[in-house]
Amino acid sequence: MNRRQALTGGVSLAAATALWPMTGRAQEVWPSRTIKIVAPVAPGGGVDLVARTMGERLGEVLGQAFVIENQSGGGGLIASQAVTRAAPDGYTLMLGYVGTHGTNPAVRKLPYDAVKGFTAIGMVGGTPNVLVVSPETPVKSVKELVAYAKANPTGLSYGSAGAGTLTHLVMEQFKEATQTSMSHVPYRGISPAIMDVLGNHTQVLFPGLAAALSQIKADKLRPLAVTGARRHPLLPEVPTLEELGLPGFDGVQWYGIMGPPNMPPAITERLNAEINKLINSPELKQRLSSEALETMPMSPAEFTDYVKKDIAKWTALVAARKLEMD
Repeated sequence: MNRRQALTGGVSLAAATALWPMTGRAQEVWPSRTIKIVAPVAPGGGVDLVARTMGERLGEVLGQAFVIENQSGGGGLIASQAVTRAAPDGYTLMLGYVGTHGTNPAVRKLPYDAVKGFTAIGMVGGTPNVLVVSPETPVKSVKELVAYAKANPTGLSYGSAGAGTLTHLVMEQFKEATQTSMSHVPYRGISPAIMDVLGNHTQVLFPGLAAALSQIKADKLRPLAVTGARRHPLLPEVPTLEELGLPGFDGVQWYGIMGPPNMPPAITERLNAEINKLINSPELKQRLSSEALETMPMSPAEFTDYVKKDIAKWTALVAARKLEMD
C-alpha cells in the first residue's frame, strides 16, 4: 500500500468511525419532533376516541407532542393509502382498525397490501358491536325488529361507518340471517351515522359498543343485541345474538397502532413496549373498560398474525354469504 492509499484509507476509516456515534445518537433521540397519528374517520366515534387516548398517553411517556389527523372517506381508503406511502421514520402512524385492515381487504381490491403495506406496531383493544334502533321506531327487541322489517320491506334504512366496514358487513350478515330488507346508507365515519339515527333519518345501526355507549346510556339509542359469546358487563340486560338463535355474530371492532411499511425495528419495538405498558396499566385499562374496550396486548408479530387471520375470516364470510358492496 503506498502513502496515498494509506492516507485515503485512513481518512475513510476516520470518517466512518465518526459517523457511527452520529447514527447512534440519531436513533437514540427518536422522537425529536411531533408525531402524527392518522385517524381514518371523521372526528368522534370509537376510532377517534382510541386515537386521541393513545396519542395523549404516548405523548406523555415519549416526551413529544402527538397530533391526531382525521382523514375520512372511502371507508378508510384515503387515510390508509396516505400512511402506506409515508416515510417509515416513526413520525407518521395510523389508528388501524377492523374496517381498514379486516373488512376492506375482504370486499374490495385495494391499491395497497393491507398486511405488507403496513408495519403492525401494537394492538390496543376491541369492543363488540351492538344492534341499536332509534327510540322512535316501534320495536323493542330483535324479534320485533325482524317482524317490523318484514312487514315494511321499504320502510327501514340502516347506517354504517362506510361501505366495507364492519358496521356494514355485520348488518348485511344480520339481514341475510333474518331474511329482512333494509336500505344501506353509508357515512364517512360512525359519528355522522349515529347522529342520523338520533334524528331518525335512518332507523337502524350496528356500531361498535364503544362508539354508541354514551348515547345508549342517555336513552337516545335503544340497544337490542350485542355480538360476541357473552353479554357485555356494561349492558348486562342486552342479550347476545347467539342467545336469540342467530349464531356466527362474533365480529370484534378492534383498534391498533400501525405505521408505514419497513419501519425501523428499534422504533417499532419501542412503540410496542410503550403501548403494552400503557394498556396494561390499571388506570388506562379501567378507563378503556368504561368505554367498552377490552385491552388486547400483543407483540408486533402477534398483531400481524391477528390481522392476517381477521382478513381471512371476513373474506370467507363474504364469500359464504355472497355479500356485495353497495
